[in-house]
This record gives sequence, C-alpha cells and structure tokens, in this order.
Amino acid sequence: MMKNFNMKMVVFSCTALFGLSSCGYNDLQGIDEEVKASWGEVQNQYQRRSDLIPNLVETVKGYAKHEQGTLEGVVEARAKATAMNIDASKLSDPAALKRFQEAQGQLTTALGKLMVLKEAYPDLKANQNFLGLQAQLEGTENRITVARKRFIDTVAEYNKKVRFFPTNLTAKFMLHMEPKATFEAEASAATAPKVQF
Repeated sequence: MMKNFNMKMVVFSCTALFGLSSCGYNDLQGIDEEVKASWGEVQNQYQRRSDLIPNLVETVKGYAKHEQGTLEGVVEARAKATAMNIDASKLSDPAALKRFQEAQGQLTTALGKLMVLKEAYPDLKANQNFLGLQAQLEGTENRITVARKRFIDTVAEYNKKVRFFPTNLTAKFMLHMEPKATFEAEASAATAPKVQF
C-alpha cells in the first residue's frame, strides 16, 4: 500500500513538474524584463537627444539672432518632451504612450525647423560646432529609430506570449499580466513631406 502511494506521488510530482515547465512562467518573466530593458534604451536615446539640444541651440543663437521664434520653439518642445516620462510598469496604458510619443514628435518637428536654418545662414553651415552637433543629432535620431524598433519587436513578442495559449493562462491568472502598448505611426506619417526651394 505504501509502495503504491509513493509511486502515485512520484507520478503526480512528474506530472506537476511537466505542467509547470510548459506553463511559460519563466518565459513570461524573461520577456517582461526584455520589454523593460528595451523601453529603457528608448528613454536613453531620447535623453541623449535632449542633452544635445541646448548645445545646438546655443550654437545656432550666435548666427541666427533673428530666428528667436524657432529657437524658443525648440526649447519649449524639449521642455515638454523631458517632462513627459513613462515608467516601464505603465506600458500597458496606450494613452500614456501616445502622449509620450506626441511630445517627442513635437520635439522632432521643432528640430527639423532648426536644421532648416542652416540654409539661411551660410556661416552656420561652415561652423564646426554646428556640424558636429548636427551629426550627433542625426546619429541620435537613427539610434532612436533602432531603439524604438527593438522595443516594438519586444512588445510584439511579449503580447504574443500574454495572449497565446497556454501561456496566456499563466499570464492572466498567476502573473496578472496584460498586453503592453507600443509605438504607432503618427497621423502625418502617411503624407509625404513637401520639399520647397
């Protein structure tokens, strides 16, 4: 009788271990950490851009004294963008991510206007400080694009694990995980920009 009971316990333990190993608990925890890390990199790249902007604005101020409105627009957009932060724990809120994205989009637009000033000020185009900052800013924009792409891919993988069977049961009932929001293209992205000379 005792031998039979021990055998049933061994079978039950093996079944329980097999069931837990296929529930995706560790996979879900791992992908959640990857989402947080990729979001941290997005924020890191936006911070890098924000840190470069004051230097760029000061360099341009020396040449473009008549362009105060453009410079003030960049400073104001930077202030709004740096004031808007999203903690990785709030990535399930699509509205918060949209507000963050809009603030960053306004800064991108303001920076675009600032870069156009170099055409109006030939001396500015030759200034090494401006050229160096412009190159760093362009590189930063590329890094932001790469970081956002990684974040989008990681969130897609996370959302699949949270929604697909059987890991969705573990996500919902054991870990209380919800799908996370991701970046969406801005409404203006569908329209090609007009280039005028």
